[in-house]
Amino acid sequence: MVKLSVIVPFYNVQQYAPDTLKSLRANAREDFEFILVDDCSRDGTPEILARAERELPGAVHVRHEKNGGLATARNTGIDRARGEYLTFLDGDDWLAPGYYAELVAAIEKLDCDFLRTDHVQCTARARSVQRVPHGRRNVVMTPREAILPADRSTSVDYAYAWAGIYHRRLVDKGLLHFTDGLRTAEDRPWIWKLHREADSFAVVSLLGVFYRRGVASSLTQIGDVRQLDFIRAFDQVIEETAQDAQAETLLPKAVRTYCAIISHHLGSIERFEPAVAKKLKSMSAAALRRMPQNVLDEALDSMDIQRAARLRRLRRRPAPAGAAA
Repeated sequence: MVKLSVIVPFYNVQQYAPDTLKSLRANAREDFEFILVDDCSRDGTPEILARAERELPGAVHVRHEKNGGLATARNTGIDRARGEYLTFLDGDDWLAPGYYAELVAAIEKLDCDFLRTDHVQCTARARSVQRVPHGRRNVVMTPREAILPADRSTSVDYAYAWAGIYHRRLVDKGLLHFTDGLRTAEDRPWIWKLHREADSFAVVSLLGVFYRRGVASSLTQIGDVRQLDFIRAFDQVIEETAQDAQAETLLPKAVRTYCAIISHHLGSIERFEPAVAKKLKSMSAAALRRMPQNVLDEALDSMDIQRAARLRRLRRRPAPAGAAA
């Protein structure tokens, strides 16, 4: 019986993959499997993973013949996973030795659908601890109780899939798969669905994932059209939340977060290619018009003056034909 399945997508990360795999080796156990999904890498990553399949205990190597993006690669791993529990790691991040054994012990002790954990953010040589924005620790709660309040950072804003562990029953309920093909913000509809529909979760003060931020090949650093998938991701959050029995209570949080992300991208629009920057503005304007307008009014009234003014200007912008997401 496999206790834990670790799903690790890789795409053109030959510089970092050896460190990632070394840290997996320091977490290996007889009842752990490591599903290494090569998302059609074009550098030396496939050779590194082929060697890892021979040398890393519990390794399962899967290769995509076509690049599908992080969400699709994770779904491939979920479909191959045999474990009672599942977790994720990105191919350019790494782990503390023995972390996964502690993580499994924590969820078995609390006996809930999923756990969320803190992590260490690594930018160049700087290290900083990033905490789950949820005060209660080691207490099993109903996940939807952690969505609000709308005007503060909460657990749904801490969307990192690798910062936690998930019981297989979430797969069986259709809650763990990602929206296929999303190139960025794939964690957002996913974390909202978990918090709306799972039965139980907890937060634990466990550190062991080292998140490498600022990698040049990361989509968060590339200003091409793939970045605009955040609009499709948040449209999904709004649409699904609007169908919830508590939509009136939850939508203000979803709309306010969507607005904050749009404002963030507009505030750093110079990093986008000119054609993509133009498309960002038109698609974002269309997105604002698709939101529930009364909820949007309240969200803008609650934001700081600079962000609210930026979004109100965009809201008044005429949308070109065909600009919908």
